[in-house]
Amino acid sequence: MADDNRIDRPDEVRLARMHDLRARGINPYPNDFKPSASISEVADGPRVWKQNLLETDPDDWHAHRDSFNSSEKGEVAIAGRVMARRDFGKGIFLELQDRSGRLQVLLGKQHLPPEAQAGLGQTFEFFKRDLDIGDFVGVRGTLFWTRTGELTIQAGFAELLCKALRPLPEKWHGLQDVETRYRQRYVDLMVNGDVRKVFVKRAAIIQAIRRFLDAREFLEVETPMLHPIAGGAAARPFSTHHNALNMPLFLRIAPELFLKRLVVGGFERVYEINRNFRNEGLSRRHNPEFTMLEFYWAYATYRELMELTEELIAQVAMEVNQSTIVVYEGRPVNLARPWRRLGLDESLIEIGGLSAEDVGNSQALRARLARTQIPLKGQEPLGKLQTLVFEELVESQLWEPTFITDFPVEVSPLARRSDRNPAVTERFELFVTGREIANAFSELNDPEDQQVRFLAQVAARQAGDDEATEYDADYIRALQYGMPPTAGEGIGIDRLVMLLTDAPSIRDVILFPHMRPEAV
Repeated sequence: MADDNRIDRPDEVRLARMHDLRARGINPYPNDFKPSASISEVADGPRVWKQNLLETDPDDWHAHRDSFNSSEKGEVAIAGRVMARRDFGKGIFLELQDRSGRLQVLLGKQHLPPEAQAGLGQTFEFFKRDLDIGDFVGVRGTLFWTRTGELTIQAGFAELLCKALRPLPEKWHGLQDVETRYRQRYVDLMVNGDVRKVFVKRAAIIQAIRRFLDAREFLEVETPMLHPIAGGAAARPFSTHHNALNMPLFLRIAPELFLKRLVVGGFERVYEINRNFRNEGLSRRHNPEFTMLEFYWAYATYRELMELTEELIAQVAMEVNQSTIVVYEGRPVNLARPWRRLGLDESLIEIGGLSAEDVGNSQALRARLARTQIPLKGQEPLGKLQTLVFEELVESQLWEPTFITDFPVEVSPLARRSDRNPAVTERFELFVTGREIANAFSELNDPEDQQVRFLAQVAARQAGDDEATEYDADYIRALQYGMPPTAGEGIGIDRLVMLLTDAPSIRDVILFPHMRPEAV
């Protein structure tokens, strides 16, 4: 039995009303009503007709309205949640909402059947006395236009479909408690149309990505979520234990090593859109569970991935926003190709304000980082220091789409070394609006080099770096069978959705973001 102080207690008045319905023989949760169409399917045609009429012949609207109302029309059946009601003696106006929109319904005493011909929960008197905002109702009737020009269904039949035991929040649109919105997303979606639009657009973005990759012969695959070794990225994993096998497992931090095993096996173009898990902090940009697109392309390099990435994101923007220019937090961003490309060391000079000498000087970089809150252990190699300074001084200033290339080997354990400069890798990160959107590189397919880098990561982990990757012997074995020259990329779906929907926080684009436990 639930504690009386828990958060799952319903509204006492509504609960009593529901019990009263049961006592009177009325089922508050029937399931025999079937809508014939969604609200948009019922209403869009007449609404477009009215709009066109007002644009071409506004003076005769009343005559056309009367003609529409007197014409023979078939009966429609819709169902939805009651979002508003207005009582006028012998008539009740309801505003019903379903997945597609809202529509007004008129329950008139003279149009609904009398009690002798209707179920107890289908009479005008029932709706007058027992209907609450938030309840679900099914209605059948005919469309007409009111004198004020509101498209309405004149109900000839109505039935309670679900009694809501909690009232909708008052003045929800003015509510400033965003934590409540995230925690009770079901209510947020219920009353806030703009929030629903964000997640409809999120689905459209993912569908557009799939179409783009499918058209280029990439094969969508699924790889394990539970990994015996936490690898594929530098991050702290969530750990668990498999009882039957008596072995530790980790929620994956990245699917990379499994996807590259598939390239070894002969799948030359593969992609996966799925969850990653990282046991790290929460912020406007980070959620411990997030969605990534990762794809791998045999016989391609990171330079070809830059071309593909420009094309992909620009095309997705056009499909979902009908423009390659988006406005994010009040500032425009132009996603049209081509995008800026800048080496990491060049960015430290041009944007970070460092001298060329300081970029190659570990002591100078440590002195620069000493002014920040970034903790150092004193053993960081030059490439790690350069990357930390980049994150501190440069990243937030990259508003327009920018590829930062040539990351140091020390921070790129899975990327191929550059032939022109073995100290850096053929890697890029894409930044837009001051945040990373994508990470990609020409893949390291030399098993001996990969083995050396894994061992270096093991040494870093033993020295206290809990984000360093572990040694994966089976992956080395796979590379020893031979992986063709390959390029791979990961794109953060949540951050891309943030950009294309003008969402300030990652929590705005995740249906159920992780939260601290709710106080009871």
